[in-house]
Amino acid sequence: MDWPAFLNDTNRQLAKFREAQPGAQQGFAQLARAATQPGAIDPMTKELIALAIGISAHCDGCIGFHVRAARRHDATREQIAETVAMCLYMGGGPSLMYGAKALDAFDQFEAAEA
Repeated sequence: MDWPAFLNDTNRQLAKFREAQPGAQQGFAQLARAATQPGAIDPMTKELIALAIGISAHCDGCIGFHVRAARRHDATREQIAETVAMCLYMGGGPSLMYGAKALDAFDQFEAAEA
């Protein structure tokens, strides 16, 4: 999968939903802003948690968005890999398959920024 292209396409799809249901999208965006604010848990850790949930839920879009956000908060490849390992521990084979996607997304976003 080409993760940067996938997120661009996903953003295009989300823009159509935003036009159709602006109130629902605004509510979701407000919830996301509130949940990701620094507090007792730093923003990078919150993104790693969100990534783990995305892996567990088998959500490609969640994986892409949260890997990219974790990188913006200086997450390392090793931190992504350890997050995947925890998902494997808790979720077995399906988490391994989606966790491998997360590591691939990290590598692609890193290469695109280089």
